[in-house]
Amino acid sequence: MEILIRGDKLVVTDAIKAHIEDKIGKLDKYFDNSSNIKAHVVIRVKDNDQIIEVTIPTNKFTLRAEEKHNDLYAAVNLMVDKLERQIRKNKTRMSAKLKKEVKPDFIFDFDTDDEENEDKIIKRKTLDIKPMDEEEAILQMELLGHDFFVFNNVDEGCTSVLYKRKDGAYGIINTK
Repeated sequence: MEILIRGDKLVVTDAIKAHIEDKIGKLDKYFDNSSNIKAHVVIRVKDNDQIIEVTIPTNKFTLRAEEKHNDLYAAVNLMVDKLERQIRKNKTRMSAKLKKEVKPDFIFDFDTDDEENEDKIIKRKTLDIKPMDEEEAILQMELLGHDFFVFNNVDEGCTSVLYKRKDGAYGIINTK
């Protein structure tokens, strides 16, 4: 697995880079062909917290974890544990979905526009919306760790927003 490490307002030392590569390299055992996979790591500092964010896009799904701690090495360890839990938790669901999938591969390409707007919008993202069913959208939302997910709903034939309700259930908003 190729690991791309970027520091946001901090310098990534060789020791930090080696520790991250060692810990994330342990995830190779979960992938069939790990040489084609790129892990994107962003490290940033906010107040006294060290924040590490990892995104691993694959052909069929995207893994994402973010962790903050006052010690960067502890944050890396917690983040790798979180990714391993995601993989193990969703192993059966992902393998069943990947076996029956006949649609083309999908990848989420998030382009972040860092321009600050003077209004209340502080971040903008552009994403490719891929066709999928509601079950697959739930899986993707859980893998990304988000509270909502936008997708082309193949069952309804429209763009839908899947969201997690406060009671733990899911809701869907369909467009016309």
